[in-house]
Order: sequence, then C-alpha cells, then structure tokens
Amino acid sequence: MQCTACGSPSLVEGKVVTEGGLSFRPSGDSKLKRTLGIGRRPVQAYACPRCGHLQFAVGFGEDDIRKYQSFEGQQPPSAVEEAGKE
Repeated sequence: MQCTACGSPSLVEGKVVTEGGLSFRPSGDSKLKRTLGIGRRPVQAYACPRCGHLQFAVGFGEDDIRKYQSFEGQQPPSAVEEAGKE
C-alpha cells in the first residue's frame, strides 16, 4: 500500500483512537442493528510520515465482499427493498 497523496510506500499502520473504538457501519443497516452495535466493521488507519496524510481502510468480511461486489457499477438496494425480501 502506498500514500494516496504523495505516493510514498512508507505508511505506518495504526488506529485512530476514540472512546469505544472507531468503526464503520453501512448506511442501510436497520435501526435495531445500529442500536445494538451489530454489523460494525473495524477501521484501520495508515499515516504517511513523509507528508502527514492519513487514510483509512475498512475491515470487510467475506460475506460483505460477496454482498457488495454483486452491486459493482450500480447502487445497492435500499434497506426498505431488502426488508421487503424477507
């Protein structure tokens, strides 16, 4: 991985620390999932010591990859559409 700002290959891996940890949640998650904290994905941070740029990566699981790659090039269905399938 290299810095997206300056191209340096010397990134330092770390985490942005906040109380309770930093995480990513897809916007289509249900209110129940949001309330219970279900479905959060870990966020990894990479800092460039050359220019100071900070970039993030989300730790998607295999299920996420299969689900979201099936929508490449188009908008995934909304939470309402997904709920109607159940």
